[in-house]
Amino acid sequence: MIEAKKTSIPSHIGIIMDGNRRWAKERNLPTFEGHQKGYEKMKIAPEWFFSRGVKILSLYAFSTENWNRQQDEVNYLMKLLQFAVEFSLLEQAKKNGYKVLISGRFEELPGDLPVKCLAIMTETKANNRGTLNICLNYGGRVEIVDAVRKMIKNKVELEQVHEGIIKKYLYHGDLSDPDIIVRTSGEQRLSGFLMWQSVYSELFFIKKYWPDFEELDAEIVLKEYAERKRRYGA
Repeated sequence: MIEAKKTSIPSHIGIIMDGNRRWAKERNLPTFEGHQKGYEKMKIAPEWFFSRGVKILSLYAFSTENWNRQQDEVNYLMKLLQFAVEFSLLEQAKKNGYKVLISGRFEELPGDLPVKCLAIMTETKANNRGTLNICLNYGGRVEIVDAVRKMIKNKVELEQVHEGIIKKYLYHGDLSDPDIIVRTSGEQRLSGFLMWQSVYSELFFIKKYWPDFEELDAEIVLKEYAERKRRYGA
């Protein structure tokens, strides 16, 4: 086991789970199988981090831009996500004692997915072993737009606008900013993931695709973070 300094365990890790489709293509498999394999990793990855002291894990599951993909792929992803929040992910959260949050415009999701998203948050809200924040129908710019809209709706005065109140109006403004953001698949960009929150996050890019992510990789992420020296602009 790779050891990370206990004093340097990140409180909040964000992961851009990228590479499902390329994983499938390189194996001459249907795109759906890549997403299924990626989902299986999404289901078990939280325990790899929470068991090592991480408090919050944010996962980029479906972006506002992903609606532009082929309709059959989008439909499959919606069914997979519904199964996750209604059954398997809910069972995992209850079993392992962590709460689930959904960040994004989940109320715009099809069918009864919005109801299921509210249900999983309600049924796990008392759990305190960790927080799994699933970014679903999420975009960083959209989040800021929604925050501004809510501020206007609540008639926030000009002199009241500052960084703290903007953070308060984000989807889950009480969450700490991510200490480190990881992207799999070799791509080196954030693609709108936690735009406001990531200004001082460490960035770590892994070449392997998300379906190949293993528990050892979780340890590698923690080791990498432990070796970084954060300066916050100083």
